[in-house]
Amino acid sequence: MNVKFRLIVMNFLQYAVWGAYLTSLGSYLVGVDLASHIGIFYAVQGIVSLFMPAVIGIVADRWIPAQRLLGFCHLLAALFMGLAGYYAWSAGNDVQFATLFPLYTLSVAFYMPTIALSNSVAYSVLEGAGLDTVKAFPPIRVWGTVGFICSMLFCDATGFQTTSLQFMQCAVLGLLLGFYAMTLPECPISRSNNKKSLVEALGLRAFALFKQKRMALFFIFSMLLGVSLQITNGFANPFITSFREIPEFASTFGANHANALISLSQVSETLCILLIPICLKRFGIKNVMLMAMFAWVLRFGLFGLGNPGTGVWMFILSMIVYGVAFDFFNISGSLFVNKETDTAIRSSAQGLFMIMTNGIGATIGTLGAQAVVNKYVYSQPTPEAMVEGWSASWLIFAGYALVVAFAFAVVFRYKHDPQAVEHAER
Repeated sequence: MNVKFRLIVMNFLQYAVWGAYLTSLGSYLVGVDLASHIGIFYAVQGIVSLFMPAVIGIVADRWIPAQRLLGFCHLLAALFMGLAGYYAWSAGNDVQFATLFPLYTLSVAFYMPTIALSNSVAYSVLEGAGLDTVKAFPPIRVWGTVGFICSMLFCDATGFQTTSLQFMQCAVLGLLLGFYAMTLPECPISRSNNKKSLVEALGLRAFALFKQKRMALFFIFSMLLGVSLQITNGFANPFITSFREIPEFASTFGANHANALISLSQVSETLCILLIPICLKRFGIKNVMLMAMFAWVLRFGLFGLGNPGTGVWMFILSMIVYGVAFDFFNISGSLFVNKETDTAIRSSAQGLFMIMTNGIGATIGTLGAQAVVNKYVYSQPTPEAMVEGWSASWLIFAGYALVVAFAFAVVFRYKHDPQAVEHAER
């Protein structure tokens, strides 16, 4: 079977697992009176990303083939998510944070490393087939976004987005991918007989990349931009759904089908991924990441100014720019790390990229966003006042993204050479 098709299936399922709950979990938590814990549910994805992707990357680099480790991680993640879903379903509206959160956390701890690991598997398989990753990977990765969209829409259409059944949907998809990953082509591991230092033996050489000024700045700004990554995933659905409490917007499509509206973001992702090879070649990594940063400003700002009624066009435009905001940062950053690092530490380097973005950055971002939302939204006495608080919150997030963008433009120096890129693609 064609390796590209096999990787398409892997990417479709990889992100379908995440799409089952990522954008709708917040609304479920509001429904079971756990709204004040939304931030920590999303922040835990960042917390486990501080160490799990690096640890799993080390194992994949040195001991267990990446495709097999990818399968093990998904099977374990599915097991714990299934247990979380069963508990939440049996508890009804009496869900206890102390029980649900640990089960959810264990599932996330094994899922988050698979994002970087699936990239490593794809790069390894493509390179083993003699294909150029910059050209071949983005069209394959598009299908991951398609999987995310399909999973979101299924969750919305079935009414799972406000119930615990979204956990069960996630678990079933995880089981499918866990077994499928075991059948993918073998990925090489590094088995040298040379005597190594403790740092090398543990696979921690990727952290030495911080000695290079350019890479150090790249990872630092990846962390700062990573602050924005999970804010809309955690709070966009509860924000849009909150308009149902206001008579003027109660019957609007967006207020009643937030997941369907948010799925436009992933449709935009699908299209924007295809632009990455062109933009990287023409503009270089710095300008592509600047595009992503200014897109985050628009993403948040349009949320702050729009509504699901006459202002729904702002919501739609916010969804459209999300493709640039997310893909131009995540995919381009991953490709940049892949090109700038030695093959012996590539999985570890991808894990380090995850630590800085979905680890430190996303943890700070979601916990900080929860504090802002608690102050401006959940402290308000009326639905109208809460909506005004949401608007203020989104504008605060937009201001942060704008400051990071200007700082990156000034500090990060990277000379783009289109001819070198063209030569590398041959």
